Amino acid sequence: MSWTALGVRVRDPGAMDAMPPGRPWDITRILFAVVGIGGLIAATFWVLRPFLPAVIWATMIVVATWPMLRAVEARLWHRRSLAVAVMTVTMLALLAAPLTLATITVIDRADEVVSWSRSMISHPLPALPDWIARVPVVGKKVAAEWDKLATAPSEEIAARVTPHVRDIAGWVLARAGSIGALLLQFLLTVGIAAILYARGELVVRGVVAFARRLAGDEGERAVVLSGGAIRAVALGIVVTALVQAAIGGIGLAIAGVPRVVLLTCVMLMLGVAQIGPAPVIAGAVVWLFLTGQAFWATVLIGWGLLTMSLDNVLRPILIRRGADLPLLLIIAGVIGGLLAFGLVGLFVGPVILAVAYTLLIAWVRGGEPAEVAAARAATDA
Repeated sequence: MSWTALGVRVRDPGAMDAMPPGRPWDITRILFAVVGIGGLIAATFWVLRPFLPAVIWATMIVVATWPMLRAVEARLWHRRSLAVAVMTVTMLALLAAPLTLATITVIDRADEVVSWSRSMISHPLPALPDWIARVPVVGKKVAAEWDKLATAPSEEIAARVTPHVRDIAGWVLARAGSIGALLLQFLLTVGIAAILYARGELVVRGVVAFARRLAGDEGERAVVLSGGAIRAVALGIVVTALVQAAIGGIGLAIAGVPRVVLLTCVMLMLGVAQIGPAPVIAGAVVWLFLTGQAFWATVLIGWGLLTMSLDNVLRPILIRRGADLPLLLIIAGVIGGLLAFGLVGLFVGPVILAVAYTLLIAWVRGGEPAEVAAARAATDA
C-alpha cells in the first residue's frame, strides 16, 4: 500500500530540490549562531567585569535619584550640566565620603579594635540597673547573661571573645579589600553616575526599546516597575539608614561618647548593609557602663531602642509609597538579594522579582493589556 493511498502527501523530489536555499531548518547553522552569540555575550561581560559593580551601583543611584535631578534642573534654569554637578557633589558628600571614611577607619584600626576589646574585657562589668530585668520577654534573659559575664573570670572571657574579635576584624579586612581599590570603585561609581545623569533619557529609550523587542508591552511595563522597585528600595533603605544614623549620632553626642562623627558614619554604613545601628550603640552602652556612667548608659539604651525601632516602621512605609508592587515581594527581594548577591543584592533582588512578577502576571492573564491585568490583580488583592 502506497503512502498516497493512506492520505499522506508526498512532495516531488524535484520540487524539494527546487526550494529556495535557507528555507529548511539548518540545525548546524542555528547551533553555531547560538554558540557564537553566547560566546560574544560572555566575552563582553568578561571584559566589562571589573566595571560591573560600579555600573550597577551607579545605575541604582541614578534611577533612585532621577526625580531629584529633574527638580534641581528646574531650579537651575533647566541647565542639565549644573544639575549634574550639584548631584555629583551631593553624592560625594552624603554617600561616598562617609562610607569611605568609615571603611578606611575600620581597616586602619582593626588591630586597635582587637587590643581595645581585650583591655575592655579585663575590666569587671558593673551591675545592670534593676529596671532592665523587668523588661517583658527579654529582660530576665539579658540580666542573667550579664550576671554570668560579670562573675566569670576575665581570662576566661578574653579567651572566648578574642578569637571572635579577630575573626570579625579579618572578615572586615577581607571584604573591604585594599583602600586604593575601594576608593577606585567609589570614584568609578560617581563618574558613571554623572554620565548617566547627563545622558539619562537616551539610556532609558534604549532600555525600553530593548525590553519592548523582547516582551512587547509587558517588557516595557517590567522596565517601569523595575525603576519603581529600585526607587522604592533606595528610598526605604537609604533614607531609613540616614535617619537612624542621625538620631543615633545625636544620642551618642548627648551621652558624651567620643568620636561621634566617625561612629555616625559607621552606623550609616551598617544601616545601608541592613545590619542596623545596634552594634555601635551596644558598644557605646558597654563603654559608658565600664567608665562608670551608668545613668547615661541607661539613657542611651532607651534612645537606642527608639532608633532601632524606626527600621520596622519607617522603611515599610517608604517602600510602599515608592513602588506599585506588593510589599511582601519587595521585602522578599531585599532579604533574598542581600543573601544571594551581597550588598548590591538589596537593589538587584527586588528588580529581579519585579520583572518576574510582571511577566508571570501577563502570562497568567493570557496576554491581556497591562492596565487590565493590574486592575484585576489589585481587585483580587
